[in-house]
Amino acid sequence: MDGHDIFSNPLLIINGYPFSFTLLLILGCHEFGHYYYARKHNVDATLPYFIPVPPPITIIGTFGAFIKMRGMIPNRRALLEIGAAGPIAGFIIAVPMLFVGLNLSTIVDLQTVDGGFMLGDSIILKMATDFVFPNLPENADILLHPIAFAGWIGLFVTMLNLIPIGQLDGGHIAYALLGKNHLKLAQAMFVALILMGIFLSMNWLIWAILILLLMRSVQHPPIFGIELPLGKHEKIIGWICLIIFILCFVPTPFG
Repeated sequence: MDGHDIFSNPLLIINGYPFSFTLLLILGCHEFGHYYYARKHNVDATLPYFIPVPPPITIIGTFGAFIKMRGMIPNRRALLEIGAAGPIAGFIIAVPMLFVGLNLSTIVDLQTVDGGFMLGDSIILKMATDFVFPNLPENADILLHPIAFAGWIGLFVTMLNLIPIGQLDGGHIAYALLGKNHLKLAQAMFVALILMGIFLSMNWLIWAILILLLMRSVQHPPIFGIELPLGKHEKIIGWICLIIFILCFVPTPFG
């Protein structure tokens, strides 16, 4: 994607390190957030597994990372903290990486750009670009540096994980906060994904299909102690995750 032909010169693969290391750092911190809080609550969990996928199956080279929790989650507070720790940790790393990458990016004239694809804007991306490029001409756009592109992907993945459905991170958080009432939110969000897939971007429809194929249900599996009340601390965590979701939401991810 950066214009280097590694088949003619394999040593050019070194030019992919800024993107790869940045993305793996974001994904790794996301998963390590889950791992840390799982161990804090005495839940047996593996270290993160990264899933490599070569192009052209995906342009980013990975289907992300995951940890496997082999123990029972003891209560709703543990579920909330384990679910929220990943997106919060990934967001904390992705935002500064986005700013670093934007400062290394270049401005291009849209009339001279041939090919490529457009990335959708989120609130956090719009705020970052306005800060780094405050006087961007109307006929110009930003050619993202690989580090900025990795930051964009990290924020996008954070937002996807915070969708309050099933066993996504957002599903864990919603179930911990709402208990059995989470199902209404999950069902409404699934319908919203389908509608966004029809009217905004096919990407949302694909994501809805993947959720059905991989999770089989929008409902979160039950845990013990879901009826126990949560404190102010846990509710603040929930609001933080909602704010992160809104800041990272991209109506049309790819143009």
